[in-house]
Amino acid sequence: MRALLQSAFILHRRPYRNTSVLLEVFSQERGRLGLVARGAAAPKSRLKGLLQPFAPLLLSWSGVGELAALIAAEEAGLPIALPPNRVLAGLYVNELLVRLLPRLDPLPGLFAAYEVLLAELVTVPGEEPPLRRFEKRLLEELGYGLTLDCEAISGMPIVAEEHYRYVLDRGPLAVHRTELGVPISGQGLLALRDGILVDPTVLSEVKRLTRAALAVQLHGRALKTRELYRSGRR
Repeated sequence: MRALLQSAFILHRRPYRNTSVLLEVFSQERGRLGLVARGAAAPKSRLKGLLQPFAPLLLSWSGVGELAALIAAEEAGLPIALPPNRVLAGLYVNELLVRLLPRLDPLPGLFAAYEVLLAELVTVPGEEPPLRRFEKRLLEELGYGLTLDCEAISGMPIVAEEHYRYVLDRGPLAVHRTELGVPISGQGLLALRDGILVDPTVLSEVKRLTRAALAVQLHGRALKTRELYRSGRR
């Protein structure tokens, strides 16, 4: 089977044999897939500098199953030049997508959210708000969206001034109902719901919640980018 040129981003790449490259790709129409780019690492290959993360591309491939063969690649716009202090954030999101997205499951809404995220990592003052918004969207696309507007047992609307504990298989519970879960204020739940993440205290709460929810999906597997981030802070 041969595909037409499709919008895509490279999530990860690694050498394969002598001059080829194995790619993890996030495409607009086919979702995540693996490609082998034969000869792409050869000294005179025009693909050598093209197949890089954060560059909007048009790709064509052939084959079915876990690994297809790259046929053609073109630029679909200028590479997104993340500031040096934001590159690790971009790589973190790429690693999440590689670890969590199923193969060949089209997620055009998440693809659009990824494009927005990369643009925001270039332009917005802080990286945390766009990262948290994207993590929330990723959980939704995986079928594990967070309940952010009502208390799990009573069904009552979340109150900004109240405090809750988020139990991941149930939702937010009033603090008097449980000692389990991730502590978070009503303000934090509503801020994540609305995507308006300005207050540093709220951002810290929201980060604990999204990271806990993602950890369940990762089944305890550590992310290399988080390890790099921690080592960089030492």
